[in-house]
Amino acid sequence: MPKYIVERKVKGMGLSSQSEMQMMAQKSNEALNELEGKVMWLESFVTDDASYCIYVAPNEELIRRHAQMAGFPADRISKIDMVIDPSTGESAQMPNMASREKGYEKPLTQ
Repeated sequence: MPKYIVERKVKGMGLSSQSEMQMMAQKSNEALNELEGKVMWLESFVTDDASYCIYVAPNEELIRRHAQMAGFPADRISKIDMVIDPSTGESAQMPNMASREKGYEKPLTQ
């Protein structure tokens, strides 16, 4: 299933308290439950004024639906075509092979 990265621009997000982050995660989890497993949230990276969230979903529309249900912006949604890391530079294999070695069953390009 495809992976997506969602950019959410939220001024001051990085200054949110632990309880505010917990509330946001709870809203996200509630929306995910309503979508009955069609969308999976893997992790998010928070910066001063944005978050970058990694999801697995069959299509971009379900990602947008999740954002609307949870009340979050989805300023940019991009399908992840490939995952690379430092070990990719050490291997003669293609990056998709490195992704497979990291635990992915299939190459991320489809």
